[in-house]
Amino acid sequence: MATKRGSDIDAEVDTLFQLSLTDFTAARNALAARLKKEGRAIDAERVKALAKPPAPAWAVNQLYWQDPKAIDDLLTAGERVRKAQTGQLKNADLRALIDAKKQVMHALMDKAAEILGAAGHAASPDAMRRVSATLESLAVWGHTEGVPKAGRLTADLDPPGFDALAVLMGGKKLEPAKVLLFQRPKPVVEDPAEVRARAREAVQNAEKALREARREAERAESALAKANARAAAVEKQKQEIEARYAEAKEEARAASQEAKKTAQAVADAERSLAKARADAVRP
Repeated sequence: MATKRGSDIDAEVDTLFQLSLTDFTAARNALAARLKKEGRAIDAERVKALAKPPAPAWAVNQLYWQDPKAIDDLLTAGERVRKAQTGQLKNADLRALIDAKKQVMHALMDKAAEILGAAGHAASPDAMRRVSATLESLAVWGHTEGVPKAGRLTADLDPPGFDALAVLMGGKKLEPAKVLLFQRPKPVVEDPAEVRARAREAVQNAEKALREARREAERAESALAKANARAAAVEKQKQEIEARYAEAKEEARAASQEAKKTAQAVADAERSLAKARADAVRP
């Protein structure tokens, strides 16, 4: 029964580390509270002590959960390079092994950037350096027992220290005290040629963006000029219409007055005619 419980808690912890960072803390606390309520105080404390990983370490965990074979390929490639360097792998082409490891690293780095972006985390140069340092550390450790493993990382990893490397290179069993589990990564020295290439690409992208922005600005200015011209034409038409309206209104007023005068004249003439007729019939 104890074995089953241990298996259950491991599975639940694995599920915990597959969650998004925004859900991690609440889910961890809920799991710890449930375990404590079930009388499993040791398991509860173990879960409660799990630290929320930073985004780069979280991304490496997701690389493992989404494609464990790719992580295993990295560990295998790292081990083959190390064995070739120490003469444990006979007749090995070290350069080819290093190139193969680089290809695996590049693929994982690209995928990690996608994972960070999809989750709303910045795949900044600093974040990607930390991802690279953690992956390099995992590659150096390889499949050695008792070392940090992808999937449950709670912090970014440093490459192993000198003492640990000496043990690894000598093919001896690693003492647990020599494992530096959760150190902050040291700055990664990048290839100057790659840095210059990225800088040139960034300049090209910026120049392209500037050209597109200028074209958009020119189109906007052209549209504004056309709109202003239409507005001026409409304003002119409005003024002409208002002038014609005022003129027509004045003509209507004059015509109204003239009609009143004419009507008055007609009325006067009718009265004069009536009077004349009346006078004509008198004896």
